[in-house]
Amino acid sequence: MSNKLRLFKHIMIKIFIPLLAIFSFTSQASGTEALTVDRSLSNQLHLSFPNDRDIKPKESDFKIVNYVLMSNELGERWSVITLTNTSSGNRMLEHNHLMALFADGKRRNPLEYKLHFEGNETQSITVSFGESKFPILSLYSSQDL
Repeated sequence: MSNKLRLFKHIMIKIFIPLLAIFSFTSQASGTEALTVDRSLSNQLHLSFPNDRDIKPKESDFKIVNYVLMSNELGERWSVITLTNTSSGNRMLEHNHLMALFADGKRRNPLEYKLHFEGNETQSITVSFGESKFPILSLYSSQDL
């Protein structure tokens, strides 16, 4: 075997094995960030966690039509929510108009956002509820109380 061929093999091994390892690790790390749809619970399920601080969503004209809960292995909690503005006038949906109930009984608003709705308009929005080791059990607005 010629010296050039040996040198070429040596360089290939020195460069490609570390690169392959880096790409492999990167693809595995990004896999844990992918969201998966959480198993949905029946809307008929009655949950009765104490709410000593009377935490509620801000009063609004928004009614939740449906929602899909999602999470990943990092504990991020997301939802696609379809809402209707029940007013005939324009309204601005804000994060404090919605609330999630978590499996530990805590209630939390999604992270900050705003979305404009025309009168009686229905739209879907994807929102984040941050990170939690506990899953979201339900979502609600003041119209659902």
